[in-house]
Amino acid sequence: MNKKPDKKSKLKKNRRENLKKNHPVLNTLFVIFLSCLLIGVIVCSCVGIYVLTYTVSFANGDLAINLDEYKNNQNQTTIIYAYDNNNTPVELTRLHGEENRIWLSISEMPQDLKDAFISLEDKRFPKHNGVDWFRTASVIVKERFKQGGSTITQQLIKNLTGENQRTFKRKFNEILYALNLEKHYSKDTILEAYLNTLYLDQGCYGVKTAAELYFGKEVSELNLAECASLAAITQEPYTYDPLLHPEKNAERQKVCLNNMLIYGYISQQEHDDALAYKMVFTNSPDYVDTSEKKEEKDLKDTYTNGSQSEYPSYYVEYVIDSVIRDMQKKYNFTYYDAWRKVFYGGLKIYTYVNLEVQSIAENVYVNRITFPKEQDTPEKPAVQSAITIMDYEGRVVAMVGGAGEKPGFRCLNRATNSPRQPGSSIKPLSVYTLAVEKNYISWSSKIQNYGILLNGIVWPHNYGGSAGSPSSFVTVQYAIAQSLNTVPAQLAKMMTPQSCFDFLKDTLHITTLNESGEGSDIGYSSMAVGGMYRGVTTLEMASAYAIFGNNGKYYSPCSYSLVTNNDGSEVLLNSTANGYEQAIAPDTSEVMRRMMETVVVSGSAAGYSVKSGMPLYAKTGTTSDYFDRWYCGGTPYYVAAVWYGYDVNTEIRNVSGNPAGKIYLEIMKEVHKNLEIKEFPSNENVVKLAYCTRTGLIASAGCTSKSMGWYKMSSLPSTCTSCVGTGEDSSNPTEPVEESTLPPEQIEP
Repeated sequence: MNKKPDKKSKLKKNRRENLKKNHPVLNTLFVIFLSCLLIGVIVCSCVGIYVLTYTVSFANGDLAINLDEYKNNQNQTTIIYAYDNNNTPVELTRLHGEENRIWLSISEMPQDLKDAFISLEDKRFPKHNGVDWFRTASVIVKERFKQGGSTITQQLIKNLTGENQRTFKRKFNEILYALNLEKHYSKDTILEAYLNTLYLDQGCYGVKTAAELYFGKEVSELNLAECASLAAITQEPYTYDPLLHPEKNAERQKVCLNNMLIYGYISQQEHDDALAYKMVFTNSPDYVDTSEKKEEKDLKDTYTNGSQSEYPSYYVEYVIDSVIRDMQKKYNFTYYDAWRKVFYGGLKIYTYVNLEVQSIAENVYVNRITFPKEQDTPEKPAVQSAITIMDYEGRVVAMVGGAGEKPGFRCLNRATNSPRQPGSSIKPLSVYTLAVEKNYISWSSKIQNYGILLNGIVWPHNYGGSAGSPSSFVTVQYAIAQSLNTVPAQLAKMMTPQSCFDFLKDTLHITTLNESGEGSDIGYSSMAVGGMYRGVTTLEMASAYAIFGNNGKYYSPCSYSLVTNNDGSEVLLNSTANGYEQAIAPDTSEVMRRMMETVVVSGSAAGYSVKSGMPLYAKTGTTSDYFDRWYCGGTPYYVAAVWYGYDVNTEIRNVSGNPAGKIYLEIMKEVHKNLEIKEFPSNENVVKLAYCTRTGLIASAGCTSKSMGWYKMSSLPSTCTSCVGTGEDSSNPTEPVEESTLPPEQIEP
C-alpha cells in the first residue's frame, strides 16, 4: 500500500521546482564553476606532472654546465714569471681585467676554510642534492625571494651564469641546474668551483687572490680566524671588506665561528682561541710580510719598483706583445682574441728576463744616469734612449724602452716599436759581413778611400768632411775601426745595394726596411752609411749583432720560454725548441768580431771596455745632422744595442763622446762586475797572420812594414811579392764609376 507524501516533503519539492523555474542563471553559473574547477584541477595536475617530469629529466639528464670547460675558459688572472739565480720560477707580475682570479685546487685549501663557508652559507651542503628544500620553501612563503635562500651549489650556478635577478623563472632554472650539477660532480668539485668563483671585493674572485690581498698569505697558510674572516665577506663584499670595514667583518666573523661550533666543525677551545686572535691585515700598522714568498716578492719589488712606476715594465710589455703575436700565428686568432687570451686566460708565462741585469738597466734609465741635465716637459721633451740586451741564443734578458719614469701602461716602447736611422752601426751588417762571407775582402784588403760618383758628385765624405783621395787605399780593418764612409760605399757598389738589402732582410731578418717607393732602402745611402727611410730597432740590431759572438748563428729574439694554461697541464707556446739559422760561416763570424774588437781598442769606440781582460766587440753609429747615436756590441756573455736621441728629430748637443756608448758602458760594467773573464768561441778555420801594410797581402820575408790580422783559411790573401824592403805598394788607384742617383750625405765620426 503506497504511503502518501507528508505535507512537509511536498513543500520542499515544490520549492525546488520553483527555484529551477525562477533562477536559470544561477544554475548555469554553478555548472560553469564546477566545470572550471574540474578543468583547473586537470590542468594543474598536467602542469605539475610536466614540471615534475621535466625537472627529474633535466636533473638526471646530460651535463648542463661543464665545470672543467668553465675552469679552462673562464676569466682568470695571467701570471708572468721570471727565473731567479737558482733557476726557480718567481712571480714577476699579474695581468687581469676587472677580475683578479687564480684557480686553486680543493686539496690546497685548509679544512677550516671549507668548513667556515659551509657553516655560514649552507649548513646542509654535505647532505642535500643541490637544493635545500626547507630553506627554499621558507623563502618562497615568507620572503617572496627577498632573501637568498640559495645553497652553495645554487650560488655557484649564479656565479657561472651571471644571473642574479630575484624572479621565479631565474630561481626555477637555478634549481634545475643545481640538481643537474650534483648528479654529475662530487661535493668537493662543486665546493672547489664555488670557492674559486665567488666575489670577495676589490676585484678579487676566489679565495687565493683574496687571501693574498687581505692577509698577504697563501690560502694554505690561513688560520681558523682568517678563514672565518674570508667567509664573512661573502654576503655583502663591500660591507664586510676587512680592509675597509674591519668592525663589520669582525661581527660576521663571530657569527661564522659560532656556527662552526654549533655544527661541530670546531671545539670550544678552537672557537675561543680564534675569537681572541688579533687580526692583522695587509693595511694594518703592524703587518709584516712573513710569507714563504717574501724572498720572491723582494726580487719582484727590486725589479718592478725600481722603475718608480705603478705600471708593468717595458720588458713585461714586450712579453705581452710577443705572446699575443705568437698566439695569433699559431692558433689563427684575431688580435682581439689573442689579447683576451693573454689578459683573461689564466696563463702562466715563463720569461727569460734576468732580474739582476734588468734592475741595473732600469736604474740607469729611470734615474737618467750619464744623461745630460735637462728639463723634461710636454713642450720640450728631454732626450730619450732605449736598450735591448740578449744572450747568444736569442733570449732577451733585459729591455728598457725609454728614459725616466715610465709614463703609463702599453705606452711607446722605443726598443721594439720606434725604428731609428742606425748610421754607421749598420755597416758591419749590411756591407762588411757580406763582403767577408763572399770572400770579396779580408782583414787587410786595400780598398779605395774615396767616394763613388753619383750624378757627377763624389759621395760620401768621411767624418770632418774629408772626401779621401783617389790615391788613398786603406785596409778593411782600418776602415771599420775609424768608421770611414767611403770604403763601405765602394763595397756596396762592388756587391750592389740590392745584395746588401737582401742580406739584411732575408738573412738578418731586419723587418723595418722599406723595399719600394720613394723611400726605398735599396740604395747606397741606406746600405753604405745607414741613412734608412724608417730605421731599425734596438731589438733587431741586438739579435743581428749576436752573429759575431756565436759562430754566425741567427736566433730570433724571444722573451719567454713557455706559456701554459692555468694549471700547467697544457703547453700553449714553447720557444725552448726554437732552432737557429746559420746566417754566416763561423770563420766569417770570427774575422768580423776580431775586426770590431779593434774598434774598442783604437777606433771610434776606444775606451769603452766593460772590464779589464773581458773581450768586447762594438760599433758606433751617428746619423746626419746628429739626430741619432748608436752603440752596438757584445761581450762573451751578452750582446746589446743602445739608441740615443730625441723622439722628434733634434740635433744632439752638449755631449762629449758617444752618449749611447756611455749608457752601454754604465750598464755593462755593473752587469759584468762579478762575472768571470770569458773568451768568445774560437774557430779552427781562422788563423792569425802577419800582413804587409803596403800591399795588404800576407807578409813575406822581404816585407819591412808588417801588422797582424785574422784570416779565413779558406780564403787567404796571396803572399806579397812586390815588396822589396823600401818599395811602395804597386797597386794602382782607379777612378770612381758614376752611378745614377745621389742619396743624402751621411757623416760618421
